[in-house]
Amino acid sequence: MSGRCSQFGLFVAGAAVSVTHGVQELLHAAPATDFVVGYVVLAVSFALEGLSFLRSVRQARPTAELMQRDLIGAVMATSDPTLRAVFAEDSAALIGLVIAAAGLGAHQLTDSSTPDAVGSILVGLLLAAVATFLIDRNRDFLIGEEADPRVRAAAIRALLAQPEVARVTYLRLEFVGPRLVSVIGDVDLSGDDAESNVAVRLRALEAKIDASPAVAGTVLSLSAPDEPSLTA
Repeated sequence: MSGRCSQFGLFVAGAAVSVTHGVQELLHAAPATDFVVGYVVLAVSFALEGLSFLRSVRQARPTAELMQRDLIGAVMATSDPTLRAVFAEDSAALIGLVIAAAGLGAHQLTDSSTPDAVGSILVGLLLAAVATFLIDRNRDFLIGEEADPRVRAAAIRALLAQPEVARVTYLRLEFVGPRLVSVIGDVDLSGDDAESNVAVRLRALEAKIDASPAVAGTVLSLSAPDEPSLTA
């Protein structure tokens, strides 16, 4: 948690510094300096951030394939806040560098520091927007966000594939950690066993589901006869 808070702090601090610098530049224009140095710094920064971005893309790709989503959609939907923060940070850095380069180029062409100042303010607003997005998404998971419908459908199919499960009438998958869900459901067991044996079979089914590294805990109850069956 402290690591994620520090990331948000860096975004907020970066946004404040960038906007403040831009406003000061608008109010008190500074004389033009060596543009070549600025371009070199931006180019080196872009190359380094590009390498970091490629690593975050490689980390996000398995999640996208598992969720059957495009890369950006998977990053937005993933329950892993670290993956989302790294991807957002690298993306924002690259976009910010492009904005900074455009502002520097416009400064050189117009001999006015205004485009550079506006670029700095835009970078600050970009960082603030990213920080707001990350805070909002993580808040959704803190209050308990349900799993993606495709994940839920896959879980229903997996349950129905168990020989002891005749049907599923209720299922709720709720994220309780990075790529970790709790499972709550109602199932109808096959056969017509005595109540004591049914309880043992139900606990055994819970243990089998709990064996998955993606499951934090499972609570199953017996379905009522009049409850409609779920289909994947």
